[in-house]
Amino acid sequence: MSRRTAISLVLLLLVAGLSAIFALINGNGDREPIRASISVAEALRSDTTGFARANRPGRISFPDDHGPHPEFKTEWWYYTGNLDCADTGSPIGFQFTVFRNALVPEPAVGTDWRTNQLYSAHMAVSDGRTGVFLFADKTSRGAAGLAGATASPFRAWVQDWEVRQVGETAMHSSLRATATDFSLDLTLQPERPPIFHGENGLSPKSDDPDNASYYYSFTRLRSTGTVAVRGRACEVEGLTWMDHEWSTSALGPTQVGWDWFALRLSNGWDLMYFQVREQNPEVKRPFVEGTLVEDSADPIRLDRTDITLEVTDRWKSDASGGEYPAGWTLEIPDRQVRLDIQPIIDDQELRLAVQYWEGAVSIVGVAAGSPVTGEGYVELTGYADEAFGELSGNPEGD
Repeated sequence: MSRRTAISLVLLLLVAGLSAIFALINGNGDREPIRASISVAEALRSDTTGFARANRPGRISFPDDHGPHPEFKTEWWYYTGNLDCADTGSPIGFQFTVFRNALVPEPAVGTDWRTNQLYSAHMAVSDGRTGVFLFADKTSRGAAGLAGATASPFRAWVQDWEVRQVGETAMHSSLRATATDFSLDLTLQPERPPIFHGENGLSPKSDDPDNASYYYSFTRLRSTGTVAVRGRACEVEGLTWMDHEWSTSALGPTQVGWDWFALRLSNGWDLMYFQVREQNPEVKRPFVEGTLVEDSADPIRLDRTDITLEVTDRWKSDASGGEYPAGWTLEIPDRQVRLDIQPIIDDQELRLAVQYWEGAVSIVGVAAGSPVTGEGYVELTGYADEAFGELSGNPEGD
């Protein structure tokens, strides 16, 4: 599903926790294992009645659409960066995301504590020199100043984790968040205008016309500041990719997860690619979409006839049992593109209420027939869910 589907982690934790309590109270020695997480498919198949739908192109405008869209069920502001440490020159990857999830379509009324919106945030850092990968999350209600998002000036926050506007435009911003063992303190400045995916920002996620999102990206945010990992602070510089997406769509009944790529090449090209995987790939192929920007040219929309992706290696998580792709060859024959994509660390799995792999990658290959290098981020969902299905004897992971 393009970039990703925002999931209210509060709800996920409640569902997982209540399920565990129910099993303890009512279960017996024959009950199935209790999970501390639930599958992406389970999380996304919820009631969407009454929410707005992404079903027509050409509606994105700034600065208003950089802010929240509470009439839609889900939304996220997603930052993934590839930075270099000034001291060592080693690669540092980071992820920072604010998710919004509407519980019901009707706005809450009454006191400042009442709300129909929940916000959660994920943060992670990948240290390519040491192989350390750390992650954390926070969740809060969108009320009483605890969490929320605003358009002008732009701000998205969950408690003391935030990204906020510091310049004349919303994308000239600061990003600050501190977890137990790591922290981010960055300034972001856009080098390029936004890219609108799909049809003028209307990005389909399946053949169902109701399953789509509004989706745009800032692919090159010049990023400077400090990243601290286990007490060691490093001055960093590099580029960040930012996605903003909102929708009321969900995975289809036979879709189990997605593979998403955000790639920047040394020749100035940027590529977004995703495929939504099917339960039975022998029956139905993944749904594929992509956007290619050749330097400053207009975006080129791609589909499964334009691009191929081959898995060249795999990595298995000892923690979740999920077996993830851990190397890829991506080709766009008409553009003479062939890219070898490798994670900077194999274990970049976030083990939260929903478990998924989100990691920094490096690239070597050719584009337009000439040698290129590159960097970016890849997201893989549903693989840990499949592993749980195998362990519990349920092939669908439900």
